[in-house]
Amino acid sequence: MAKLKFLGAAGTVTGSRHLLEVGDKKLLIDCGLFQGRKEDRLRNWEPFPVPPTEIDRVFLTHAHIDHTGWLPRLVKEGFSGPVHSTNTTFDLSKIMLKDSAHLQEEDAKWANKRGFSKHKPALPLYTVEDAEHALELFQPLYYGQEYYDVMPHYRVKFKDAGHILGSSFIEFKKEDGSNTRKILFSGDFGRPDQPVLRTPTQVFNVDYLVLESTYGDRLHGDEDTDAELVRIINEGYERKGVIIIPSFAVGRTQTMLYKIRTFEEKKLIPDLQVFIDSPMAIETVNVFKNHLADMDLFARVEFMSGKELFKTKHLHICRSREDSIAINDVKNGAIIISSSGMVEGGRILHHMAARLPDSSNTVLFIGYQAAGTRGRKILEGGESVKIHGEEIPIHAHIESVHGTSGHGDYNEILAWLMAFNKAPERIFIVHGEEDASASMAKKIREKFGWDVVVPKLFDSVELDF
Repeated sequence: MAKLKFLGAAGTVTGSRHLLEVGDKKLLIDCGLFQGRKEDRLRNWEPFPVPPTEIDRVFLTHAHIDHTGWLPRLVKEGFSGPVHSTNTTFDLSKIMLKDSAHLQEEDAKWANKRGFSKHKPALPLYTVEDAEHALELFQPLYYGQEYYDVMPHYRVKFKDAGHILGSSFIEFKKEDGSNTRKILFSGDFGRPDQPVLRTPTQVFNVDYLVLESTYGDRLHGDEDTDAELVRIINEGYERKGVIIIPSFAVGRTQTMLYKIRTFEEKKLIPDLQVFIDSPMAIETVNVFKNHLADMDLFARVEFMSGKELFKTKHLHICRSREDSIAINDVKNGAIIISSSGMVEGGRILHHMAARLPDSSNTVLFIGYQAAGTRGRKILEGGESVKIHGEEIPIHAHIESVHGTSGHGDYNEILAWLMAFNKAPERIFIVHGEEDASASMAKKIREKFGWDVVVPKLFDSVELDF
């Protein structure tokens, strides 16, 4: 028997943490930061529900911070075992974890300087040094590589999830003679036909499935995503303003660069200045270039033909703080892509504070906005939003395109489940807001008649594994 504990991403989209106890081994699948609502963010400061010294190994589905971002704190509190991910996730985590630590150090300094923190002094959750210690523990694996060193009769395998480059389903399999049992953790489920990324791998013989539900209550719609993006960019240009795109530095930024380059080649949009104002996104482009084998066939063919996949005609890379500040002088004919994607930190805050009050500007959301985030408040029509302790009025045009999301909607997930060669004994729905998770569970029950559970935070279940 095994035990599965839900230590995060239960009733919320962020903070992915699942503990699988098999025999005397404690295996942690993902170790993410909670984001969004204040009550969720405060959980980042709580002691980990299991003593970190008792955890044997950590497995990461992908590099996004809500799946990896608490790892430096886990190490700081005593975890010292190996961390397994794909090679690409390791390379992206080198960027993301150090960037996350740097942002937290900077936010603490800014809070102390401006005096808007309740804590005196404000402290970072962890430091760059803590992140570097965490990275020393990584032992990356290849897609499809069978890893048997966890314990006798058990093996682990990573399979492409199609969410971001390097993202994985993690498959745990017990092999005891003819008796085999399998648990699959979906991480974040990707989408078909996304630029650069492969379609999520089809899996079989799954006994237990831990499944995300970010878009469990909605569809991405029948809109022509590229046509919508072209319309928004052209209308923003005609208003003689600037288009600001809050974007996750890993995944969505590269997708947008790829699309803008394609639009330019087809002469669907005017030649615009494109500013990438995210040090992490800049480094991530280089990681993408070093992992071409993980891209889909079409992207590899384009690369072989000599195209620079992520380079627009007038691309400006903002490496320094001075480069970022200089963008303030640009009043029109430009696109600014900056992180974070939910407007929760980083350089995007300064651009939003400067551009939101002007009705000639456009803010374009291209990814999911979790409850409680600034991005969600702006998207839902708030009159103002607090940034760095000040209320900033919102007069800019607010747009959103769902087709660029890296998360599959409920139809795409159901289509993937339809190809299972047998019914899982139980499916656990996680990584969604309460309504989305409940809706996803209901749809699976109605469509397939399978046993589906929506666990609450800190629930624990026993598995025949």
